[in-house]
Amino acid sequence: MAKSGKMTIFTLSMMTVAAVVSLRGLPLMAKEGLSMIFYILFAAVMFLIPASLVAAELGGAFSNKSGGVYTWIKEAFGSRWGFTAIWLQWIQNVVWYPTVLAFAASALAYLFMDPELANDGTYTGIVILVCYWGATFMTMAGTDVASKVTKYGVILGTLLPGVIIIALGLFWVIQGNPIHFLEPSTAVVAAEKLAGEAPHARLFPHITGLGSVAFLAGIVLLFAGVEVHAVHANEMKNPAKEFPASMFLAAGIIFCLFLAGSMAVAAVIPESKISLTAGLMQAFKQVLDTFHLGFITPLMGLLCAFGAIGGVMSWVGGPSRGLLYTSREGEIPPFMAKVNSKGIQVNILLIQAVIVSTLASLYFIMDNVSVAFFMLSAMTITLYLVVYILMYSAAIKLRYTHPELPRSYKVPGGKFGIWALAGLGLMGVSFALVVGFFPPTNLPVGNPALYVGLVASGMILFIGLPLLIHALKKPEWVQHPDK
Repeated sequence: MAKSGKMTIFTLSMMTVAAVVSLRGLPLMAKEGLSMIFYILFAAVMFLIPASLVAAELGGAFSNKSGGVYTWIKEAFGSRWGFTAIWLQWIQNVVWYPTVLAFAASALAYLFMDPELANDGTYTGIVILVCYWGATFMTMAGTDVASKVTKYGVILGTLLPGVIIIALGLFWVIQGNPIHFLEPSTAVVAAEKLAGEAPHARLFPHITGLGSVAFLAGIVLLFAGVEVHAVHANEMKNPAKEFPASMFLAAGIIFCLFLAGSMAVAAVIPESKISLTAGLMQAFKQVLDTFHLGFITPLMGLLCAFGAIGGVMSWVGGPSRGLLYTSREGEIPPFMAKVNSKGIQVNILLIQAVIVSTLASLYFIMDNVSVAFFMLSAMTITLYLVVYILMYSAAIKLRYTHPELPRSYKVPGGKFGIWALAGLGLMGVSFALVVGFFPPTNLPVGNPALYVGLVASGMILFIGLPLLIHALKKPEWVQHPDK
């Protein structure tokens, strides 16, 4: 913060970086080889920047109201879709928890000096259940443990390992070791041999069908969450100039961190051997062993696991508070709005813990941990992208229905400007939404129909539930803040 009490460009940029950057996504991007540059650039231009600026306009327009996307979309399309948006923002986090804790489980496997555990679904499922229920009970207790774990988790478990893996990747290249992302991936080799072409690494992905770009949906998900800090636009001295500057700075930092980190992993580990959950630790082990520093690997496993668990601790209580907010207008049944003596939404926390436990069962029944990881990631992104579709549409509609709103930041160019920017975002998320239903060609998904069925069923179930709850809501569901 500046001395005047106004938020600076750098401060808001760092807040946005902290909300978006996660090391668990590096293996997912690294698995695309040289094409990762295209995917990361696509996500930044077609998703990160439009989402940031549109959310800034909406956040400034409703800065006197809480509720976030619930308020924004409710004002544009009514309470049904406002409730659906905040529900989806909450439930996608619930679906996300097993994926980030699977990353923590793989990191802990290296702490236990048994990397093969990272490919064991039973072990992964048990770690998810233990960590998540532990985080839930600590949140219910209302202790300050969550804030401390989050604070040190970001520094020690995300930033420090991120800098270290980038530095090790540079040393790997400088020492003259093979740079594996300059080699064509197995999927590209097969496709180009079939077409009678000489296999080579490609900056632009070799598209033989939507399944060949299915990882795009998961990569877009890694850039999600920037709308959370859009409400701070009106806290800047000159929002119209400073907010877009902070978002472009954040986008540049996020792009560089993701690109450098994923290139480090892709340089060290061949694409065909990268695990979506353990890829980062694979790279640490490979490089550290090469430099005779293998004894540090367990420490890196501990730090990465700590960072992942810290990320979960920061989110367990947060999005569910947004859902609790809707109880003031009777959007959720009274039993869901129950709070304990510390004001913690206990029943919502228990409900999401049960859902997480159910989703974690995928790791017990699926043979390939990476497939289970990506399937849950695909389910998460389909839910979250619907929120962004509603958000972009709301921004366009509100320009017509509520032009008088005091927007502290306004997307430039009048109605054409909002149509162009929100339209760009809509195209990006719509394409990512479609490809999210296609099984990736570079993962052994087994039965493609089952994969598509599970992802589609998850989307139908989790979107249908808020619509059903809204249709059944009763006047007596309204909760009063003073009670």
